[in-house]
Amino acid sequence: MSNGIFNIPTLTNEPGYTYAPGTKQRETLKAELKRQSDIVIDIPVIINGKDVKTDTVKQVVMPHNHQHVLANYSEASEKELRDAVEAAMAAKEAWANMPWEHRASIFLKAADLLSGPYRDLINASTMLGQSKTAYQSEIDAAQELADFLRYDVDCANQIYQIQPSSMKNIWNRTDYRSLDGFVLAISPFNFTSIGGNLPVAPAIMGNVVVWKPATTAILSNYYFMRLLEEAGLPKGVINFVPSRGSQVSEVVLKDPRMSGFHFTGSTNTFQTIWKTVGENIANYKSYPRLIGETGGKDFVFAHETAQADKVVAGLVRGSFEYQGQKCSAASRAYIPASMWEEVKAGLVEETAKLKVGDIQNFTNFMGAVIDKAAFDSITGYIDYAAASEEAEIIAGGTYDDSVGYFVQPTIIVTTNPNFKTMVEEIFGPVLTIYVYENDKLEETLDSLDSASIYALTGAIFAQDREAIIYLERRLSGAAGNFYINDKPTGAMIDQQPFGGSRGSGTNDKAGSVFNMIRWTSPRVIKENFAPTTEVLYPFMDAE
Repeated sequence: MSNGIFNIPTLTNEPGYTYAPGTKQRETLKAELKRQSDIVIDIPVIINGKDVKTDTVKQVVMPHNHQHVLANYSEASEKELRDAVEAAMAAKEAWANMPWEHRASIFLKAADLLSGPYRDLINASTMLGQSKTAYQSEIDAAQELADFLRYDVDCANQIYQIQPSSMKNIWNRTDYRSLDGFVLAISPFNFTSIGGNLPVAPAIMGNVVVWKPATTAILSNYYFMRLLEEAGLPKGVINFVPSRGSQVSEVVLKDPRMSGFHFTGSTNTFQTIWKTVGENIANYKSYPRLIGETGGKDFVFAHETAQADKVVAGLVRGSFEYQGQKCSAASRAYIPASMWEEVKAGLVEETAKLKVGDIQNFTNFMGAVIDKAAFDSITGYIDYAAASEEAEIIAGGTYDDSVGYFVQPTIIVTTNPNFKTMVEEIFGPVLTIYVYENDKLEETLDSLDSASIYALTGAIFAQDREAIIYLERRLSGAAGNFYINDKPTGAMIDQQPFGGSRGSGTNDKAGSVFNMIRWTSPRVIKENFAPTTEVLYPFMDAE
């Protein structure tokens, strides 16, 4: 057994590629896109390191060309879900007792594989399966996921070094155990990095995991699972089970050995899961840790001293990158009347430049929304605004799903600060703007803070420092990630730990010690070097 206290390799955020014309990276990524487009792979359930094929087989298609099949995947049934739990529990003791430096090495190696030989594979599968542009995929599936792997290891190392004070004759120390059972991870479609981090973060802390990936992100998530296997992840530590959410809730969520739940997805789903756990709380062997990041109705507030061109750029990028399918995407904005005409002209001009189409055409700024259900939901909001006397569509407003699920970037202006599209999460390329009178600052801030149940991200634009100080304080509860003179998206691991409160989740800040410490159960050990032989206390010597 080694007894060194080891240093984690020096960390920096993973550098990104531009994929500009003429670069080698663009050439190899294009080749990988073609290769994956020309094949159809079979994706199994992976339990205890073994590929399992089931009777229920479903398809993975390109959102931007929904007749193009990329893969056929096996869907786990009740049997496979139960097998996954048993496999995780069987792997638990050996994994939890593996020397820390060897557990860490697996994920550090995984990061190097991702940033090296797997980079094109993961990026291309994210682009094709989730309709992300090369840039959006690079910052997600390559950079952020590599950062999660490396910085989660570093965070674990920091946690292990948190030790109590001691005194003469007493040595106090803390060891950090895995949770008592297994962790269930349910990941979303929109970020490959989140898909990877939700099972990996608990595993780094010595936990075993049952991972249900989003059905619309299975392709990239499957390749990441294969990457983990190549990095040396032992069998059964993470079990990959594409499946229906209802069965997972019935079989895995209610299992008495579930000790943690790691989630990113809708607020309604998380609330339902929380309710289910509460209803079954007496059956669990421990109190399950529930960690979730859910919805957002993210704002941009422009003060009268803001610079209009910077507001425009922040709104267009913040609202329409990856089709607005980010929980952090700007979806409502408050613009002072004094600068509205300038901002409006800029928004209309810049939005008109955005091309929407197949992400394999690198001139496109946007791809398709993820599937038919999302398309119908988003276009329903657009139609609602088009028919309302309280709203006007000044850009976009059109859509077409004949080839892919394409929605044009849409800007709605409303006269009602509580208009439906100002309040409800849409999760698509739709921005709603309320123009406020300059002398109605307080009323507008009241509306901003109370209109939505969410508190995930938000941004303010202002030049006046006193205004910035005031707005930062005034909106202190409105966002877990708050941006000054920047768009409300693009949080980087180790720089802007991400998470929100209110209806947006438990605010455990993914990629930080705040999240990682939730996946461990500390034990404090007191060792007495000079045990007493006395029974009575000195105060008892006199009456």
